[in-house]
Amino acid sequence: MDEAVVVALGCNLPGAYTSREVLLESALDALPGVGLNVIARSGWWTSAAWPDPSGPGYLNGVAIVETSLSPQATLEALHGVEARFGRARGELNAARTLDLDLIAHGRIVTTEGLVLPHPRGHERLFVMGPLAEIAPDWRHPTIGETASDLARTAQVGRDASRTGLP
Repeated sequence: MDEAVVVALGCNLPGAYTSREVLLESALDALPGVGLNVIARSGWWTSAAWPDPSGPGYLNGVAIVETSLSPQATLEALHGVEARFGRARGELNAARTLDLDLIAHGRIVTTEGLVLPHPRGHERLFVMGPLAEIAPDWRHPTIGETASDLARTAQVGRDASRTGLP
């Protein structure tokens, strides 16, 4: 599991969909079409908007995918899915219809435009909580701690909690 390709999904606006859950389920369904085959997925977690909690709350989850794509091609595929779902990149931390973050790709990568593992993913309960749900023993490639340990110590999104949905 340490070699897993980990993708975090999140949104706080449903866009053209009836709910955030429907949007994220649809995004999960779109991943195989871009070469990212979902082999495990967490349930959905809710959390307040960050860094400004007065914004619409987030729904988040994590998927572990299999792919033959390189890390850079995986990131490009994720950005393509975001665009298809109405994501417009602009203001940092703005409300969004879909956010797909590449958290890990089985190795350490440091290039212009891509750093893996994700440099802040381990700090976020809304990432580590869902990851610990499906891969509690996944070990962070640079820190060495498990997803379960990181979920217990995450400082961002401490209000994140599992919903009753999938």
